[in-house]
Amino acid sequence: MRADLLALLCVAMLGACLTQALTRGRKLHTCRQLRSRRDASRTEEGIQKSGSLILKRSPDITKGSVPKSEHVLRIDDHDFTMRPGFGGPAVPVGVDVQVESLDTISEVDMDFTMTLYLRHYWKDERLSFPGKTNQSMTFDSRLVKKIWVPDMFFVHSKRSFIHDTTTDNVMLRVYPDGKVLYSVRVTVTAMCNMDLSHFPLDTQTCSLEIESYAYTDDDLMLYWKKGNDSLKTDDKISLSQFLIQEFHTTSKLAFYSSTGWYNRLYITFTLRRHIFFFLLQTYFPATLMVMLSWVSFWIDRRAVPARVPLGITTVLTMSTIITGVNASMPRVSYIKAVDIYLWVSFVFVFLSVLEYAAVNYLSTLQERRERKLRERLPCTCGMSQASHMMLSSSYSEMDTMTTGHYGVSEVNGDKREHMLVQLAMDKEQDAHGRAGKSRSYSRVWIDTHAIDKYSRVIFPGAYTVFNIIYWSIYS
Repeated sequence: MRADLLALLCVAMLGACLTQALTRGRKLHTCRQLRSRRDASRTEEGIQKSGSLILKRSPDITKGSVPKSEHVLRIDDHDFTMRPGFGGPAVPVGVDVQVESLDTISEVDMDFTMTLYLRHYWKDERLSFPGKTNQSMTFDSRLVKKIWVPDMFFVHSKRSFIHDTTTDNVMLRVYPDGKVLYSVRVTVTAMCNMDLSHFPLDTQTCSLEIESYAYTDDDLMLYWKKGNDSLKTDDKISLSQFLIQEFHTTSKLAFYSSTGWYNRLYITFTLRRHIFFFLLQTYFPATLMVMLSWVSFWIDRRAVPARVPLGITTVLTMSTIITGVNASMPRVSYIKAVDIYLWVSFVFVFLSVLEYAAVNYLSTLQERRERKLRERLPCTCGMSQASHMMLSSSYSEMDTMTTGHYGVSEVNGDKREHMLVQLAMDKEQDAHGRAGKSRSYSRVWIDTHAIDKYSRVIFPGAYTVFNIIYWSIYS
């Protein structure tokens, strides 16, 4: 009986323990369900708030297994401060250039600005990597700082920079066999020695020179990769003042007494200046000023207020044109073609002013001599009355106000002067004879109108001959 009671007690205790364990398991399962429901509700609330659908991504198992570029190229295993094949033959570096734009050409500063793509080709076995498809790897400027690249620079460069918008415009491409392509986009302002003796009818030749700064021809051999085909230009390149005639490439050796011989590459281009702009702005105005100065030859010599301002105006205008042209030009020590044309035109304008001064001076001498002859006449009563009758129709109130004593028409005025001088000659004939008449007549009678008549032909003819010679030489 006692054994049965003990067995029943043990069973009851085991049942109670099992019941408690089941109750605890149910509570844990209930808590876990509540937590999962709560997390799900929070996630749904977040999705509803953000208004976007969140998709679960499977983890990228390849991300951790991709090796770094430094490990693939074994950059840490080599010293890239030394050139490839140090101690051996020179490293051949091929170069090709694509000219993107030729921006400005300045005669004052004697330089030009060019934007180009500069590409270098060489082989560095230290950068070789295993590859089955011979597929290259491309990098940006961050890797360029860790390996060896040619130290190119532009000779006679004033300013240059590598474009950095939006990032550095640098590209590095490495092939499995170690061949390297290094490309940069550069804008450079370089010096161009111009000969302006034929300006603006000139043709200029400028060159951009590329050279290694540190490595002589014993260490680095620069060459054009495809000869003349190594230089490509954009078909849209155009300049406002120049016509691009030719682009070509050359290479030479440059010697420095302190360091030695270097390979130097040349990009040479020939430019011819457009003349039409200067014809409109310089040559045509100068020619018109010269022709305007000839108008004074057809104006009456007694019209001083008309002829003098006309001559002064043309002289001052020519001075302004010369000053404006020289202000936009460098101060060279030789004579330019445009200087010859402008100064010869200035001389023609100045001579037209001197021509009127000569006419006015000779007219004054003639007036004085005629006045002296009139004073020597004993009596001209009858003659003066006859001359008054003959010339009364030629006088007018306006002529008297404008020209004073010489307010008569040109023909009638000549007749009157001729009559007075002839009368004086008749008086002298009685006293001195025929020889005295001819001698006095040649001394007094001066035809001042002949200067204007000859100038109307000589000035245009001489200027036309000058233009023919000028354009035949400089064009």
